[in-house]
Amino acid sequence: MSKFITMARPYAKAAFDFAVENHSLDHWQYMLTFCAEVARRKNIIQILTGMLTIEKKLNLFIQLCGDQIDTFGHNFIKIMSENQRLLLLPEVLQQFNELRNILENKIHVEVTSVINLSKEQLNKIKTSMEIRMSRKVILNCTIDKSIIAGMIIRVGDLVIDGSIRHRLKCLAGALQS
Repeated sequence: MSKFITMARPYAKAAFDFAVENHSLDHWQYMLTFCAEVARRKNIIQILTGMLTIEKKLNLFIQLCGDQIDTFGHNFIKIMSENQRLLLLPEVLQQFNELRNILENKIHVEVTSVINLSKEQLNKIKTSMEIRMSRKVILNCTIDKSIIAGMIIRVGDLVIDGSIRHRLKCLAGALQS
């Protein structure tokens, strides 16, 4: 996985820098999202890892993308194809989005709870995390009944685990010691 991150980084950085320079972040994000979805499809993965020539793979990929990518997008895909890196497009998109979040001073916060949280609860979490992280927070909420009660908040490597499952696990560890 880290190999893919390393290989995708220069492509993401190049696309991001070009998009910033040309004031087209939304457009590039759209193109990369579309191309990443094409590259994720099982039949496309088989074709891209198959025995076709690089030129045939490129032409097929460009045909599939059609009007969804502009001339600059075609050139970007061509360079990635020549280097046999089209399968990296989902990771390129991920890194492009991370660079955009840094530029726009945003951070994604994952909130896992047993039930849907109220707007008031979500606002409290968002406000607290914005103060703690000094960034604009985008909440992504999921439901997981296995945590029993409470919630888990993840921001990158930071995990705030206030779930009952975690507390029971800690208690069990302490009792076994």
